[in-house]
Amino acid sequence: MLDLDMGAYAAFVWPAWGLSALVLGGLVVRAIRAARRWSRDLAALEAAASTDPTGPAA
Repeated sequence: MLDLDMGAYAAFVWPAWGLSALVLGGLVVRAIRAARRWSRDLAALEAAASTDPTGPAA
């Protein structure tokens, strides 16, 4: 069975778990936002390259 009673250490352990969860969640959100931004930037660059007659042929 899962024992979540930390005894005298609970005041240190539970905030550490909470802070770790917040940091990891923030990193996930940041990575998702960056991936979406990079995807938009790539689409814009590809669109610009396909309409630019002086650019290299794909």
